[in-house]
Amino acid sequence: MFKKYKEREGNSKLRLAFCCLIMLAEIYLVFAVIDRLNEDSVYFSIATRVIAFLAVLRIYSKNITSSMKMPWIILILLFPVQGITLYIMTGGSGSRRKMKERYESIDSKLLPMLPKNDDVLSDLNKDYSQAGNISNYIVRNSSYPVYKNTDVTYHDDGKVGIDAQIEDLDKAEKFIFMEYHAIENKVYWKKIQDVLERKVKQGVEVRVFYDDMGSIGFINMEFVNRLKSVGIKCRVFNPFVPGLNFFLNNRDHRKITVIDGKVGYTGGYNIADRYFHLEEPYGKWKDTGIRLEGDAVKSLTVTFLEMWNAVRNDDADDKDFAKYLPDYDYRAKQGGYIQPYRDSPMDNEQVGEEVYISILNKAEKYCYFTTPYLIITDEMRHSMTLAAKRGVDVRIVTPGIPDKKMVYSVTRSFYNGLVKDGVKIYEWRPGFLHAKLCVADDVMATCGTINLDYRSLYHHFENGCFMVGCDAVTDIKNDILGMIAESEDVTEEYKVRKIPLRMGQMFLRFFAELL
Repeated sequence: MFKKYKEREGNSKLRLAFCCLIMLAEIYLVFAVIDRLNEDSVYFSIATRVIAFLAVLRIYSKNITSSMKMPWIILILLFPVQGITLYIMTGGSGSRRKMKERYESIDSKLLPMLPKNDDVLSDLNKDYSQAGNISNYIVRNSSYPVYKNTDVTYHDDGKVGIDAQIEDLDKAEKFIFMEYHAIENKVYWKKIQDVLERKVKQGVEVRVFYDDMGSIGFINMEFVNRLKSVGIKCRVFNPFVPGLNFFLNNRDHRKITVIDGKVGYTGGYNIADRYFHLEEPYGKWKDTGIRLEGDAVKSLTVTFLEMWNAVRNDDADDKDFAKYLPDYDYRAKQGGYIQPYRDSPMDNEQVGEEVYISILNKAEKYCYFTTPYLIITDEMRHSMTLAAKRGVDVRIVTPGIPDKKMVYSVTRSFYNGLVKDGVKIYEWRPGFLHAKLCVADDVMATCGTINLDYRSLYHHFENGCFMVGCDAVTDIKNDILGMIAESEDVTEEYKVRKIPLRMGQMFLRFFAELL
């Protein structure tokens, strides 16, 4: 009985290992067959090289950053068969076309249901012109409006955020939506599930949506059945299964909770005990989030509904979206402007990166970032260093204790190119910093799920919140200054690199796009 219970409560690491073995076997088989054909047929060998050359031309002509083009071009030219196979596997071949069409279909129904709020955008441009231009960009390229009538509470600790969230979940009357990259079926999830089960019995509709890869080390697929057995609807994003999955490289990295369409939460923390200090494998864990109440919650609701309805063709889609987007009489206590937005790899617009770059370009006095990983494109690096050269105080806070040592080494490889041009870098010594924050000039800030790395900026489904002229902007600035006070300034240390270190970091940078 105990063994059966443990299996039911276990994770999916064995499934991950099995799937990886199957994928490696399939890749090896493809390599072996094509290599054999190359050896046996001169014509096939020539055809392979021609295809590789055409693939390189195709990659070179794509409207993406050169930081992502060059590793693929070099790999394909050196190892044509292996390079093309890996490129196709990571979704670079256009093999995501069907998924893209599905998202476009869902968005065509959902996005028009968001208010235009042209008057609010006009007011923002008058009150804060530097931030207004950024809001204009989000409206035009993400179709998410800016709002006024919304209260924002900034939580400088994941535990504070999740405790407040549980209290709000217990007040739900109509529906609860929860979307997370990772869920761990331990202490804090059990607290949440207790509330969710109670709300289901009261007639509240409850939906839970999670990313399979993000949760694969915490739970297994039986988790879905357990939730359904107590009346909780549950879907899994992009299940990791044996075989070549061309959509594998795109994960749902969003963190969203919506309660009755009135209260919403987002930020950096997943639902796992390490985020709330019950486990500390990497020292103290620092994470943050925000609570929204008011009009802007509609955008979080739409973001959730997009993923819930687009994930699979064989799931029953919602027919009535309007009931989840209620208009209700709310009067915010705070001023300012709030603009939740989402970023998707299904289009050709890197909204997350462009918002960060725009903030850097508009900053006049300072621009601070916190990020768990620093693996950036040439465009992002140029914006950071150009701002510093203009006299803007640009600071980046990264973890002092890594959760992934190789990724940490790649993160540090970017320090030199930044600090030599005036950017200041700090490593937060108490532990692992997982917060994704940006603040500039006491005017504007962002909080959400978007790391400063290729995965967040180019491959994952992400979400963020742009805030202007509200109390949360000051709260975020003060929190980052507190982190800096607890950090080691490594700016001078990384202005000069020894040759062996430089060579090792150059090698790791070659694989940065896949990390």
